[in-house]
Amino acid sequence: MLILSRKLMESIRIGDDIVIHVLSVSAGRVKLGIEAPTDVSIVREELLPLTDKRNGSREPAKRAG
Repeated sequence: MLILSRKLMESIRIGDDIVIHVLSVSAGRVKLGIEAPTDVSIVREELLPLTDKRNGSREPAKRAG
């Protein structure tokens, strides 16, 4: 795991196509903006479905676009 510190309005780039922006920080919460191609699925981890008992896979919901 890579751990980075960023300040308000700073960004992190992942590869050539994904950028994560720190938009706000307040009351122990961080608001992030994520720029990514539409074929990249972005899902909050707590919304991932439970492990599929048949094959052990976890399929995230498709990204609205």
